[in-house]
Amino acid sequence: MGRRALGREFGWLWASYAVSAYGSGLGFGALPLIAVVVLRASPVQVSTLAAVGPAVGALIALPLGPWVEFQRKRPVMIGMDLLRFAVMLSIPVAYALGGLSFGQLMVVSAVVAAAKIAFGAASGAYLKSLVRADDLLVANARFESTNWSSIAVGPPLGGVAIGLLGPVVTVVADAVSYLLSASALGAIRDREERPVRGGAPTPRMDELLDGWRHLLRHPGLRGLYLNQLLVSGLIMATEPLLAVLLLRELGFSPWQYGLAFAAPCLGGLLGSRLAGRVVARHGQFRILRVVGTLRAIWLIGLVFVQPGVIGLVTVIVVELAIIVNMSLYTPVLATYRLEHTPKDLVARTLSAWSIGSGLAIAGLSALGGLLASVTSPRAAIAVAGMVILLSPLLLPREERPCGATGPGVSETARTRV
Repeated sequence: MGRRALGREFGWLWASYAVSAYGSGLGFGALPLIAVVVLRASPVQVSTLAAVGPAVGALIALPLGPWVEFQRKRPVMIGMDLLRFAVMLSIPVAYALGGLSFGQLMVVSAVVAAAKIAFGAASGAYLKSLVRADDLLVANARFESTNWSSIAVGPPLGGVAIGLLGPVVTVVADAVSYLLSASALGAIRDREERPVRGGAPTPRMDELLDGWRHLLRHPGLRGLYLNQLLVSGLIMATEPLLAVLLLRELGFSPWQYGLAFAAPCLGGLLGSRLAGRVVARHGQFRILRVVGTLRAIWLIGLVFVQPGVIGLVTVIVVELAIIVNMSLYTPVLATYRLEHTPKDLVARTLSAWSIGSGLAIAGLSALGGLLASVTSPRAAIAVAGMVILLSPLLLPREERPCGATGPGVSETARTRV
């Protein structure tokens, strides 16, 4: 199943995703690093950059979902790539001219976050129109595999590049990757028709809320969405806490810290490659329930990390277990989400999903940092590990037929658009 040919046009779409993912992998953590090394930013400023930038980007992206819905999706993706190329390239230019500021990093972080949300909404809608329904899982699994391989390879190479060539070199690589991504999208020859808005013009506020309305009224998507907000938010909230615990309190070296996160990412290749097989054998809904539960039980293990080799192995094993389950779960979730969303709501639904996830991560990261300052990083990780154990209660308990929606959702949306 994993080797099924999906056509030349999907190949270019996949190439676009891959080059962008590897560029982002090389530039992973580049903005906080530049803030610390170049601008001598304080810990509060670095935390602000990590939380506020993406949160502001999510708010900027709020009106973009309805706009993307009624545009040709490929030009939108190309435009978002070019926008990200321009704003990322502004950093090395400002650095070379001696004018780089913390405010510029904040603006770049917010714009890149907003463009990423708009790009994701457009690419999901485009993917649904580009490949057959029974190929969606294969396509999503390939994207997931590429994502984890880029995370495994990119940051270590980026660290070497920064050590040899300076702190902004990975930003240049990230910027160029967006330009290459836009070029790959430009090579697609699929003739895409512009979506037509039918009926009376839709009130602006209704358009902004359509994605959330669909997610929260659909019995299956509602539970999956709320579960994802909690799980992804708590997992991401522990990352900076774990960095402080490992590097400052337990005395891990930077290379050990990098290894602890890079090595488990190889498990993402395993999970994503298994997605098609396990769904074929056990069914989509059972995988969402079982693997959705399994990915939540491991985080508490990080509380027991100790100094030395045993501690390093503990982190690697826990992260590996989380990533294998996440990489198996994510393409199945993405496929279910596309299958259960009407074509004229895909962009708004994906935009709402991404905005909610970004705000949840920012909010829970802020709460985690506050709790850690009052208690300790280990205690904050323990709280996150215990709370996440409640997340499976949000997963849907009954399977919905493909295409089924909550009462009046698709009908309401269609009459408004």
